[in-house]
Amino acid sequence: MNRFEGSGFREAKIRYLDGDYQILSAGSYVLCALSGAQIPIDELRYWSVARQEPYVDCAASLEAEKRAGMLPNQERG
Repeated sequence: MNRFEGSGFREAKIRYLDGDYQILSAGSYVLCALSGAQIPIDELRYWSVARQEPYVDCAASLEAEKRAGMLPNQERG
């Protein structure tokens, strides 16, 4: 089955868990919380459990953590 069969080409609703996720409403993709890019469910690798947000890649995930103030300030003088 490819990613477009069965669940239809629509946005999925997902509950993000530690190291896994639970599909609440079937779909073929989710939208990146930062860029709005479509992320096929079978390519979803990055998300925030605390904010319940998916991210298209590691860089987007890191940027979301920075914006949320979750990373220590790394200024060097």
